[in-house]
Parts: sequence; C-alpha cells; structure tokens
Amino acid sequence: MDADAARMLRRLLDERPVASLGTLHRGEPAVSMVPFVRLPGPCAFGIHVSTLSPHTRDLQDHPRASLMVMAEPGQDPPQALPRVTLQVDARFLARDGPEYAAGRDAYLARFPQAAVTFELSDFSLVRLEPVSARLVAGFGRAFGLNGTALATWLADPAAEGAPTGLPR
Repeated sequence: MDADAARMLRRLLDERPVASLGTLHRGEPAVSMVPFVRLPGPCAFGIHVSTLSPHTRDLQDHPRASLMVMAEPGQDPPQALPRVTLQVDARFLARDGPEYAAGRDAYLARFPQAAVTFELSDFSLVRLEPVSARLVAGFGRAFGLNGTALATWLADPAAEGAPTGLPR
C-alpha cells in the first residue's frame, strides 16, 4: 500500500458516517446499515445498537462480523468505487467502564442527535476491533491488511513501507 491509498482509507473511515454491517443471523449472512465512529486508541470503531435490532443479537451470538464503508457513488464505474471491508471482532462495552465513556463521547461528537439513545437501557455501545481489512482504492488497486498494518496506516498515512501482512 502507498501513502495515497492510506489517505483514501482514512478519508473513508473519517468522513463516511454509515457502514454496512455483516453478521451471521441464525446461520445465514445478514447485512444492515449502522452509523459508526472511529474510537480513541490504536484502531477500533464503535457502533451504538439496540437490542431490538437483529444485528445486536447476532453480534452477541457471533462476535466476528464485517464492516464495509464505501465512497459516495460518482462518475466512476461501480467496480472502481473506493471502499474498505473490515473483518472485526465485536465487544460490548460495560456502561460503567472508561472505554464506554470515551466511546460515547466520540460517538456523540459525530452524531449529537443520538444523545437520547444513550439514555435508553436497550442500547449498547459495541467496540469493533479489526482483524483484517481489504481496501479497494480504485480499479485494479486493492490492498489486504492485517489488523496491525491497518492500525499503522491509520495512525500515519505516510508510513511508506508499512507491512500489509496479507498478500495482494
């Protein structure tokens, strides 16, 4: 991966407010839309979910999930649309823990209108920790990253020569 692709990766994850969340639902794949935020720390994302949503129960039953973020469609062919798919492990945060407070603050900084949902007892803050990622930075430009390499590129998009950990 190069610095330009890393900047695209950061833009996708910092500027796009929603992602597609893939979960395992009763043994079948399921996809839903979730607002997400980058959490403070090395490399993690947060979603705020209700127990009324099937994907919340799915994550409780099977914490491995997938999160896809893509650029706004434009003039380019759909195959060239920049996007990143993250394989993540989900962990529900305890309301009385320091990670919860920091996650809530980050989430509300991005989605202030969600403040009311943090008052509801059926909502949970879920930390999504990347295991790997696949970035499509345009037609014919795809990069595989392990979780460590993803964290490196997100921390420093100019990290020339940072390891990918996965073959192209």
